[in-house]
Amino acid sequence: MPELPDVTVYVECLGRRIVGHRLTGTRIASPFLLRTFDPPILAAHARPVLGVERLGKRLVIELEDELFLVFHLMIAGRFRWRDAGAKVPGKVGLGALDFDSGTLVMTEASARKRASLHVLLGRSALAGHDPGGLEVLDSSAEDFAVRLRERNHTLKRALTSPRLFSGIGNAYSDEILWHARLSPLAWTSRVTDAEVERLRDSTIATLSEWTDALRAEVGNGFPEKVTAFRPGMAVHGRFGKPCPRCQDPVQRIRYVARETNYCATCQTDGQVFADRVLSQLLRNDWPRTIEAWEQIHTEAERGR
Repeated sequence: MPELPDVTVYVECLGRRIVGHRLTGTRIASPFLLRTFDPPILAAHARPVLGVERLGKRLVIELEDELFLVFHLMIAGRFRWRDAGAKVPGKVGLGALDFDSGTLVMTEASARKRASLHVLLGRSALAGHDPGGLEVLDSSAEDFAVRLRERNHTLKRALTSPRLFSGIGNAYSDEILWHARLSPLAWTSRVTDAEVERLRDSTIATLSEWTDALRAEVGNGFPEKVTAFRPGMAVHGRFGKPCPRCQDPVQRIRYVARETNYCATCQTDGQVFADRVLSQLLRNDWPRTIEAWEQIHTEAERGR
């Protein structure tokens, strides 16, 4: 799912292309995309674009007279900027917005169509789509600490809760926790003040650095390779690969369709948490320390 750095770059790139231009028409290709009927999508036609903004992980296009188009890409939704009148792709295409400056195509590479578009009238209606998460980049240390300890969750769950923190998902929470050298399963009620401060600093640093990196990657173009798995990431999506800080293998915790990646050496004092899939198969043979993992790896190498 596109997170704060990705959505921020989408907002900036799209804003440069459509703010001050007019929405000339819309083409809804998937019956699952449009989730509202009042006001109708036709009410957006012929209106000039006043702004583009981020609302959590949502992208918002503001049109004249406080009419808002709110997009939530979910996991597999993506935007494509094309020449005016470009076709909507047959298999993955959800729809297109035609502007006098070009066409914004929306796609979703998934059989489950979860991405959405809401047409809203008025700022109060828009506020109803705000989960209420804290904007960490604009927050004080005190606000961050209060929000983190508002509920007793694991750090991983707290960071990814849209009601607690805005725009942070599975990928960047892994990177933040690795940067802060904190366990994803540490409880918010048990972290020290120093650890909270370190977590805030790491959150700001990670989100800022990745936003800048994505801006540099896109340049004057438009984001075409939005993904949760990037070569420069330290731990996310890097199970079994060496941690860039200590060179020990990155570990994972899998739950349903989600995966948490972490470095046991850097973050959990060498403790390896049970993987919900493999640990059920291995049971008592599950290696619970990084030393045990290294022994298994060494024996596997010798057996080749």
